[in-house]
Amino acid sequence: MRKSKIALLASSAMLCTILSCQSNKAVDDKSPSGSLLDSTLFNDTINGKKVGLYHIENKNHMSADFTNFGGRIINLLVPDKDGKMIDVVAGFSSLKGFQDSNGPFGATIGRYGNRIAKGTFSIDGTTYHSPTNNGPNMLHGGPMGFQNVIFDVEKLNESTLQFTYLSVDGEMGFPGNLKVKVIYQLTDDNALKITYDAATDKKTVVNLTNHAFFNLNGEASGTILNHQLQFFAKTFTPVDSTLIPTGELRAVKNTPFDFSELTQIGKRINEADEQLKNGKGYDHNFVLNGTEKGKHAAKVIGDKSGVMMDIYTDEPGIQFYSGNFMKGQNTFKSGVKDDYRTAFCLETQHFPNSPNQANFPSTLLSPSETYHTVSEYKFSVVKK
Repeated sequence: MRKSKIALLASSAMLCTILSCQSNKAVDDKSPSGSLLDSTLFNDTINGKKVGLYHIENKNHMSADFTNFGGRIINLLVPDKDGKMIDVVAGFSSLKGFQDSNGPFGATIGRYGNRIAKGTFSIDGTTYHSPTNNGPNMLHGGPMGFQNVIFDVEKLNESTLQFTYLSVDGEMGFPGNLKVKVIYQLTDDNALKITYDAATDKKTVVNLTNHAFFNLNGEASGTILNHQLQFFAKTFTPVDSTLIPTGELRAVKNTPFDFSELTQIGKRINEADEQLKNGKGYDHNFVLNGTEKGKHAAKVIGDKSGVMMDIYTDEPGIQFYSGNFMKGQNTFKSGVKDDYRTAFCLETQHFPNSPNQANFPSTLLSPSETYHTVSEYKFSVVKK
């Protein structure tokens, strides 16, 4: 976690600044300019807060739509090798679609992305319990994690949205009033830049990320197993049968987890490997090389589109999920089903279960600190 010590007074000022931004702009009855979605299918009031559709784009006409239900990215349009704009993020065409899916599609994830064993952790001798929602463990902040809350939203400019949320002391069992600010920006070099900030009034644990489901050939284009993938990681964190890390950092060399060079996602996914069995495919955290800010984490290339996505992050890890639990039960924007392994996730993060693993980078946040981390998903094309 990128944290910098600051005075308590400065920390309090930041909390007030975050809170001052918590006012929604009015939701128009018509779709935002440039959006291809029907905003009336996203307009609602939930728990007294307005929910709506928000559109941003950069000078190159790369564009994205969001909803403040879960701080979600709904679509992301980027140019392919032929200059055609394709939607590389899987999602739904209505608020109801996201609610009915009961999944994290495109959502801002918190307070703690990924898993905490048995939903239990301790801070300074006090034990805290979060509701379990993934077998015996807590996943993505619990059943009412950030994917199911209503963020306040402000459009800062044509290419930038700011989401804010106050997670109150005790919410999902986590201590402290946590003020969260997440900024999504489409930069003019065709990157989706995500900036996460948070501050607390009591020691707590924090691990924020985004859970976009990608298919770089386009949402309706079928399997992702022929995508080329590369990680800038020499080790990964093996897991037990409930997907909790064992604490080991295992070398990827000579394993199905070796993506040190561009490799088809599906090349080794069906090998007889204990870790692949535990994850029912890839559902693992990769330990990124180096510690420098904004390090290169991963590269992915769509085999049909030529779209290349490079990921840069301040985070020490990235979770790769190969769509193993997609079952064709939901219908995406394009009209296709969310079939098995038709999208993948790459979540920049601290490691799963870090609060219970002393050898993992800490996710502890104190009132005298600020949480600040940046991840970028940059898009270009490979000409063939």
